[in-house]
Amino acid sequence: MSMRKIIHIDMDAFYASVEQRDDPDLRGRPVVVGGPPDSRSVVCTASYEARKFGIRSAMACSKAYRLCPDAVFVFPRFDVYKEVSDQIRAIFVSYTDLVEPLSLDEAYLDVTSNKFQIPYAVTIARQIKARIKEETGLTASAGVASGKFLAKIASGMNKPDGLTVILPDQAIAFLEALPVGDFFGVGKVTEKKMKEHGIFTGADLKSRSLSELVSLFGKSGMHLYRLVRGIDEAPVIPFRERKSVGIEDTFSADVSDVVELMQRLRQLAEGLSFRLARHGKPGRTITVKVKYADFETHSKSETRSSIPVAADALHQMGRSLLEQLLEEGRPVRLLGLSVHGFISEDDPQLQLFD
Repeated sequence: MSMRKIIHIDMDAFYASVEQRDDPDLRGRPVVVGGPPDSRSVVCTASYEARKFGIRSAMACSKAYRLCPDAVFVFPRFDVYKEVSDQIRAIFVSYTDLVEPLSLDEAYLDVTSNKFQIPYAVTIARQIKARIKEETGLTASAGVASGKFLAKIASGMNKPDGLTVILPDQAIAFLEALPVGDFFGVGKVTEKKMKEHGIFTGADLKSRSLSELVSLFGKSGMHLYRLVRGIDEAPVIPFRERKSVGIEDTFSADVSDVVELMQRLRQLAEGLSFRLARHGKPGRTITVKVKYADFETHSKSETRSSIPVAADALHQMGRSLLEQLLEEGRPVRLLGLSVHGFISEDDPQLQLFD
């Protein structure tokens, strides 16, 4: 079997770059796409000028303002971002039908076999970047590797307008040097547990046996055992419709205080708002999940014609559901908030959001 050739394309500060493209007065200035600075909205995207002040996606807009009072705050125009995303997607499929979009601004491409019979993935990546620049006026960063994980890591290494290639004979050394927090499936809780067991890098991870990793991390242990050895056979799945967008928080210590749980729910709502904005489609159902200290799990959902994207609205809906779930004094170990039932592009209801 021939070695796969995977490209990950990630647009550079996509929403902010579109705003700077369309409004010359914003070019060279710190731009924050999100809600007003005096609201509880979160940052969808910050321009590279704004990132120099420490402003990052999913940060509260109020904090972004404190970091850079001179920043220009711009409301997102998702209809425009979707239109540009469709232009970029058309470029992708001119090379291969194996395109897996992750959001409006990033996608995987499997170009092992491609429509132009170009032998080198790096050549295709260069052409795609050039065409995106020519047709949209925007820059993209690309990563090229034999698997999805390494390609995604590579695309973020030389932003903006970067192109990074990780050759097959470089993969193992690269993985060994990688911090464990950068591996797929390793969240903050898992990363903390790894470090408690002396696992800080891919090399540390690779030194552990399969049985030890499975014992420590369950099914994720098998996944990490293979990944750190360069075994990444995950296929590029074209046109996959994402079924849900969610966010969870596993607490370092169980929480039984209702006020604190509502505060944690607020943080989840802000993070979910950011993810839904990137997803670009409205959903119909919102769900709150609670896992108690004894691992008993319960959830409560509400379905509407559409679920709002704003953090305040998500928090309000989630709060109502959480109040129905909580049992007084019973400690909670995990809290989750998600939206699903997304409206497809050919659904008449979608026009309500254009």
